[in-house]
Amino acid sequence: MRGMVSGLPVCFPEWRKRVMKVRDIMTRNPVTVSADDPVRIAAGLLRTNRIGGLPVMEKNEIVGVVTESDVISLLETGRLSDDLWLPSPLEVIEIPLREVVNWEKTKTALTHIGETPVRKIMSHPAITIEEDADIEDAAALMLSHRIARLPVVHGRRLTGIVAKADIIRGVGSAG
Repeated sequence: MRGMVSGLPVCFPEWRKRVMKVRDIMTRNPVTVSADDPVRIAAGLLRTNRIGGLPVMEKNEIVGVVTESDVISLLETGRLSDDLWLPSPLEVIEIPLREVVNWEKTKTALTHIGETPVRKIMSHPAITIEEDADIEDAAALMLSHRIARLPVVHGRRLTGIVAKADIIRGVGSAG
């Protein structure tokens, strides 16, 4: 397609003929989680659905987003172990006991993390986009906020979710 800007001819890519809207590329009826659900529920939904983030709902309103990174941030990774050593012959007996104690601490920590309410780790307020917005606006919003997905709304009602990969697919299919 060719056009004129200030009397000069300009070439536009074919995909620019029709501006693609967020509603054209979004995933409709996204999987959601309640703000009061435990993190283990959110983690299970992320894993089962092979997705990286979930809109967080309270009643029928979106209040935040929880991502894989939010869940992982609960794990205390710490630094390299201070108790790294080469055991003496007498300490060889102590190693299995130490590992049992460490495993019990790990199980307790994971149980505690799993019961944490989603509202304590979610990003809030949710950064959303209207379904009739241009995909360029969605991309700009994601880049400016350094996020990988946006809940899509119509008014205040959640209607979908759009991820960076959806935008790439939309641009790629528009040609």
